[in-house]
Amino acid sequence: MEQLIDFARDNFILSGIWIALVVMLVYSFVAPLMSKANRVDNHQATLLINKEDAIVLDIRAQKDFKSGHIIGSKQMKPEEVREGDFSKLEKYKDKPIIIVCAMGNLASGTANKMVKDGFTNVNVLSGGINAWQGASLPLSK
Repeated sequence: MEQLIDFARDNFILSGIWIALVVMLVYSFVAPLMSKANRVDNHQATLLINKEDAIVLDIRAQKDFKSGHIIGSKQMKPEEVREGDFSKLEKYKDKPIIIVCAMGNLASGTANKMVKDGFTNVNVLSGGINAWQGASLPLSK
């Protein structure tokens, strides 16, 4: 234990980086649990789309959206997402909404903003469009 303390004192920067990495790792596991939005996998998303007419909201950049997106999804520009401008979606406040990004990380923040804005059934696609594409599910171009 004494050697560990000596190492931390002698290598302050390395120790700080190590602590920061541990905090980020813990946060990546805890943040989804504290989110007000649900996480759904490909199967659950498909059920929501087919049985409950869920709206798929793609928050990727326009060029990524054009290269391939879930059939019937609506694209929201990243600047609209940053500003929290969900006025286009007001009529869907009570419908299920599935938010899709590239890997499922950015969608959580958007989902939390939407819940604060009064949307009642907000979901995040786990793994994002990459997981959808990896499961060989259909994309529209």
